[in-house]
Amino acid sequence: MYKKRTAVERVNSRLDRDFLFEDHTIRGLDKMNLYVSISFIVSLAFASAKVKENIVEHLASWVA
Repeated sequence: MYKKRTAVERVNSRLDRDFLFEDHTIRGLDKMNLYVSISFIVSLAFASAKVKENIVEHLASWVA
């Protein structure tokens, strides 16, 4: 269970860094849930596009 924590922390760090949630000005839990959900959808869309192009290394990277 503890080993899975590092993967979750990488995802949290990526949200903070890449989607600028560290210094957010979002007010309200519903709005924040929406923004985080959209961020996950965008990340999964990038990974899905890479898989479709048979690029299976570095799926979390923004660079193709």
